[in-house]
Amino acid sequence: MEQGSVTDNRLTCLINNLPPKCGVYLMKSAAGEVLYVGKARNIQKRVRSYFSGARDIKTRFLVRKVSTVESIITKNEYEALLLENNLIKELEPHYNINLKDGKTYPVIKLTSEEYPRLYRTRRIINDGSLYFGPYPHVKSIDRYLELIERLFTLRKCRGKLKRRDHPCLYYHIGRCSAPCCNRISRAEYAEEVERVKKLLSGESGEIIEELTGEMNRAVERLEFEKAAEARDNIQAIKTIELEQEVVDFNPESRDYVALASKEHLCSFTVFMMRNGKLSGRDLFRTEAYEEREEVLRHFLLQYYRKDHKPPARIFISEQADLSFIEEFFLKELKVTTTVAFPESRRDRSILKMAEENCIQDLEERLTYSQRFKALRDLKNTLGLPNLPRRIEGFDVAQLSGKYPVASMVSFINGEPDKKGYRHFHLKTLNGAIDDYEALREAVARRYTRVINEGLKKPDLILIDGGKGQVNAVKSILDALDVKITLVGLSKREELIVPVEGEPLKLKETHQGLKILQRVRDEAHRFANTFNRSTRRRELILSTLESVPGIGKKRSQKLLKTFGSLKAIITQDPEVIAKECGISVEKAGELLRILRDRN
Repeated sequence: MEQGSVTDNRLTCLINNLPPKCGVYLMKSAAGEVLYVGKARNIQKRVRSYFSGARDIKTRFLVRKVSTVESIITKNEYEALLLENNLIKELEPHYNINLKDGKTYPVIKLTSEEYPRLYRTRRIINDGSLYFGPYPHVKSIDRYLELIERLFTLRKCRGKLKRRDHPCLYYHIGRCSAPCCNRISRAEYAEEVERVKKLLSGESGEIIEELTGEMNRAVERLEFEKAAEARDNIQAIKTIELEQEVVDFNPESRDYVALASKEHLCSFTVFMMRNGKLSGRDLFRTEAYEEREEVLRHFLLQYYRKDHKPPARIFISEQADLSFIEEFFLKELKVTTTVAFPESRRDRSILKMAEENCIQDLEERLTYSQRFKALRDLKNTLGLPNLPRRIEGFDVAQLSGKYPVASMVSFINGEPDKKGYRHFHLKTLNGAIDDYEALREAVARRYTRVINEGLKKPDLILIDGGKGQVNAVKSILDALDVKITLVGLSKREELIVPVEGEPLKLKETHQGLKILQRVRDEAHRFANTFNRSTRRRELILSTLESVPGIGKKRSQKLLKTFGSLKAIITQDPEVIAKECGISVEKAGELLRILRDRN
């Protein structure tokens, strides 16, 4: 019998003895811990509703732990609201909402270096850098960065600027001013940075005026492609600024509070309108085991306080009677505030934006929750000592014994961690087709480095293959004295092959199996992609080396500098001559031969 059911005579008797009056109730566990604090016009009726009729999953979580319920009668609902709020702050019950700041919106960071860089990040560090945003949609921020790359030539290389003799590919395609090679002075670079700041700060008038001038001059010179490019850039600036800024010319201060919930997960988004503009966004995450109206009330009481007072109007996404909240703000915070569901089309439109952001965040949390459950299932199935948060998967690829390569992919919490991907040019095969030896070499190189450099080890190693591949890798791990759980995943039967014991056949719907399949398939894709790029690189080098006077070293230098055959062909002979260390005449001959062949 489920504890907390109304069929439990003791609890039924307890509920019947609760007062049918206004006040606060405290639900407690058998150990005396306060699990939940709530308020009600009728305490008995409200508490009974938790234990009778059909209950959703979040309510079942709560009531199965309730052993006793205590009550405190108050004169009116407002006093109940005050008492409930104070008790929640004092006792911090597990099943009342506990707001966690979830400001995970990406921002654009302009670094504080001598030659600043610009990139997208979710981490805000007090290092002197400038941050612009936040932006609720990653696609919007990426479009903004793409536009800035077209208009400005800030450097792309990470870390401290390193001096070079020759600029990188970005310089040759017009996306970098090459400060590393002194192709731009510090003062000129600083001017570019200031223009970027103006654009990101919404001061785009001057830039649009410059682009309009460029467009008109290009039309006068009959350079219609350049004119069209300037026109498109102007339109892109206007479109992106419209997306990032809500303007309604109403100076009244307003907040728009949206709530999204599913099961016990709950997310809040607050859009802040000040002086007619969207001035800020807040995102909070919590778990809730109560009705939506109660969740919203508790959020408002925690979000607004003496050092963060509410604005004149708060629009909420629920049809709810929150007049007691208005009274609380007036008496306790000395602020006159109206809390209501929006009636005007303008306010409903802004609130809908907040709701969309809220739903997007909730979906991300649900996806993460499902991945966590899949990892837990995988841990139990394989008998792992820890949750397999980090999985490294290996595969090999070759073409008739040529271009042998191996891949290692890294997954963290069930998702690809592309920063952790590695590939290997295999050196020990000497033309032989030997998957076992290929895997032994790749695994030996990987975990020798892990040991030598003290890198973090994975919780699980996955090999694309069966017993033979697993045994080959096991011999290397034993030789290195690396204690990491190892399994294989065969393609046809989809069997999980452990080092010891019989292979495991899991149901197709098993979420842990799906994670292993993703790791295995991604390792396979990454190996094949690297194999193709290796073959393509060799083809380009052989093409360059076939030109008289262009040997192996010059071919490699050309490919490293320009990145592709197409990029080399588009260069002027003088650029090729300077980068390659040959005469302009020889560079011209090289370009003529390459263009004839392509």
